[in-house]
Amino acid sequence: MSRRYFGTDGIRGRVGEPPVTADFMLKLGWAAGRVLGRGTHDRILIGKDTRISGYMFESALEAGLSAAGVDIHLLGPMPTPGIAYLTRTLRAAAGIVISASHNPHYDNGIKFFSAEGYKLDDDAEAAIEAMLDEPLSTVESQALGKAFKLQDGEGRYIEFCKRAFPSHLSLRGLKLVVDAANGAGYQVAPAVFTELGAEVIPLGNQPDGVNINVDCGALHPEAMREAVLAQGADGGIALDGDGDRLIMVDGRGEVVDGDELLYVIARGRYERQMLRGPVVGTLMSNLGLELALRELDVPLVRARVGDRYVLEALREHDGELGGESSGHIVSLDKQTTGDGIVSALQVLEVMVESGVGLADAVSGMQKTPQHMINVAMARGTRIDDMPEVASAVSEVEAELGADGRVLLRPSGTEPVVRVMVEGVDRDRVVRLAEQLASRVETALAAAAGA
Repeated sequence: MSRRYFGTDGIRGRVGEPPVTADFMLKLGWAAGRVLGRGTHDRILIGKDTRISGYMFESALEAGLSAAGVDIHLLGPMPTPGIAYLTRTLRAAAGIVISASHNPHYDNGIKFFSAEGYKLDDDAEAAIEAMLDEPLSTVESQALGKAFKLQDGEGRYIEFCKRAFPSHLSLRGLKLVVDAANGAGYQVAPAVFTELGAEVIPLGNQPDGVNINVDCGALHPEAMREAVLAQGADGGIALDGDGDRLIMVDGRGEVVDGDELLYVIARGRYERQMLRGPVVGTLMSNLGLELALRELDVPLVRARVGDRYVLEALREHDGELGGESSGHIVSLDKQTTGDGIVSALQVLEVMVESGVGLADAVSGMQKTPQHMINVAMARGTRIDDMPEVASAVSEVEAELGADGRVLLRPSGTEPVVRVMVEGVDRDRVVRLAEQLASRVETALAAAAGA
């Protein structure tokens, strides 16, 4: 489907540049209210992260929704998964998230959740885009939507997160650094781990509207690592700006990424005979994850990059657990979308029940070397149709055998094709990646000159 505004994760861009402008957001609120509202004075929730432009877009969306006759419940700063949860439990027609996730403060965006707490499907997004072409009309005055502030949203979500951790276990005795990226989880995240018994050292919990994701959180775990080592903590937990991504640090200061965390959770479930269906990763998931799961006789299904595609694959294959290297982990038996806090609690559950540290819990997986090279490519080029490229890929795959893999993936944001080779021997991986990238570049140049 060709979409003008929606990307793989909602609408996102630089504040003040179309479509991330106040006037567009007003029209978007109206269009969403018309499409998603199920009747007069139905309710739609709005939550946001801590970037300063959230105030402006919150007001614009509120005005548009009111004009469509929809009541608005304002959540204030709230992690994206918290908005999904509250949309579902409050029986709202939809939830709106104002956030650009891991992006800098000068970006912002909009994500939607359905009444069931899932991200909107393509048909719903297409319907909203179609409604944006219609002239904005306002309902009669008596039917205008009203706005309310939901006072106990944080408390509800904190209790939901705590219920994801077994009631017979406790985090007492654990010292944890919790970095909320100066983002949406700055109040909720420390509270959850503290109330479950941990000694919490908070970082990234002083948002000022522009410091979201700056040298902190899941994108920049260095500060968390330093704090873990300085404080003698048992580990560190880092979220991104909207709280749906998780990166951790073990007690030795080693960063543990999304693939490794997914392995820890999957193995814990497997050992308790609670793992249903395959584990879902993406095309970029490390081969080491696939090999480690194979040792457990657990299949790994690879989806396209993006948590919405992980979710689609889970539902297609009747699975419950999936994720990305970046730290988006989806556990459908616990939440309808990626949830950094809930994912951290599942890792901590494995640690507490087994009595081992995070370093030992992840030791069963050995990451394999990956080498990626970006090769310039004109937009619209169909590299899959080039026999020279297919031949080059086949030769590299034959040399790697079962201990490696090749991926050519056109970027969705840049005019490049990403050439990635992965295997057990780093020197060979680098050599083959450079060899393949050179042949891809030659084939592209020949096609351009034809």
